[in-house]
Amino acid sequence: MCAFNPPDWSVARSELRDLLAADGWPASLIADAELALHELFVNAWKHAGSPAPLVTLALSPRRLRVSVCDDSPVLPEEPCAPADPLSLSGRGLHLVRALTHRFGVDLRKQGKAIWFELEVTA
Repeated sequence: MCAFNPPDWSVARSELRDLLAADGWPASLIADAELALHELFVNAWKHAGSPAPLVTLALSPRRLRVSVCDDSPVLPEEPCAPADPLSLSGRGLHLVRALTHRFGVDLRKQGKAIWFELEVTA
């Protein structure tokens, strides 16, 4: 069960934006990365019950990897069919898949890390 109020993700968003802007990434990819991060962050809070999900950013030349960790061992369902257009939820992983080049899940000793990667082309 999660708390009524979602955790503040503004620090993670700000760090992500600053990191990519300093590296010269285009604004459109920065926006995609922010939205994908938001979706994973909210999923970790809402579905895994993490009061403050751990976010890790890794930037190598031309590639970004963002991981959001939670303590739940429950793996997300693979997004297969689009959500009902009238549904209030169920689109998060579809968005992450559409906005990023790769995403997946790594199991940890306790819980999991859901990650995505984006690449900038010259």
